[in-house]
Amino acid sequence: MSTSPPPLPPDDEMRGIFRTMTLIRRFEERAADEYMAGRIGGFLHLAIGEEAAIVGTVCALRPDDPLTSTYREHGQALARGSDPRAIMAELLGRSTGLCGGRGGSMHLMDISRSFYGGYGIVGGAVPLAVGLAWAARYRGGDQVAVTMFGEGAANQGVVSECFNMAGLWDLPIVFLIVNNQYGMGTSAKDAAATEDFFPRAAAYGIEAWKVDGMDVLAVRTAVSEAARIARDEGRAACVELLTYRYKGHSMSDPDTTRSAEEKDRWRARDPLITFERVLLGEGVMDAEAIAAMRAEVDQVVDDAAAFAEQSPEVPVSEVARNVYAYPWNDDPRGSALVSP
Repeated sequence: MSTSPPPLPPDDEMRGIFRTMTLIRRFEERAADEYMAGRIGGFLHLAIGEEAAIVGTVCALRPDDPLTSTYREHGQALARGSDPRAIMAELLGRSTGLCGGRGGSMHLMDISRSFYGGYGIVGGAVPLAVGLAWAARYRGGDQVAVTMFGEGAANQGVVSECFNMAGLWDLPIVFLIVNNQYGMGTSAKDAAATEDFFPRAAAYGIEAWKVDGMDVLAVRTAVSEAARIARDEGRAACVELLTYRYKGHSMSDPDTTRSAEEKDRWRARDPLITFERVLLGEGVMDAEAIAAMRAEVDQVVDDAAAFAEQSPEVPVSEVARNVYAYPWNDDPRGSALVSP
């Protein structure tokens, strides 16, 4: 791949990229507050620091390209255009949530926007994306399936199986390895025999390379090329995005394994700060316009939180819907015997 700076997109797209990254950052910061206030139950995994990897990917795709992700997927849903109100309500387990309050933080899904979900099983969304790529080919469409998974998931055997299937069948899929360098609290250096993960895809005949996942324009350029290979040449591609999350694995993680010096070093490359400098330097936005955009995003997030907090919880009678046969029945022979 070329090492020259990526070309700048149109000004309107640049502003949209910055707004989406800002929205993701503010939304997740508010989600952390909601969790600490006891209004979000279960686990909450934040992608603060990974906004460039998320937005650079989504803006390089067509709206109908199916996308799957990990349980760290609030940003993907927001970048795909899902309603912040519905996402926050889902995190709070409210009936107005994106999935009716039943999926929660780790299982967001918005099929209307070709976002096929975050998944709690590590690596679990990768084979689903392979299936989506196969389906696109079978139906005669030109969609490209994209799956985002971490470097920890890259150690799962199912990922190697998926590389093999995609390489063998020349499927229109892009594998994106979001390498934030830690699987829970374990450094990738202590969990993998090699520093780079993209050569694993190359071993199956898949064109693969690595880019700076903290640079949104570099990600956009790389994913655009990977999608072109999949769409126009009908074969798989893989990009490793080297990035960093500023928070622990989840809100319940005290994050004591990483040094303060390491965190400070990566915070100096905060994707929002570095991209703001690009906008200012290129004259795309001035300080006043940036402040106004931040204020507008803050209002959107405040509105989403207020909507979620005021929304009704999922009734107990509805909790089992779409999980078990419905309606629920205590008959020991099984509720499937009861007609809906």
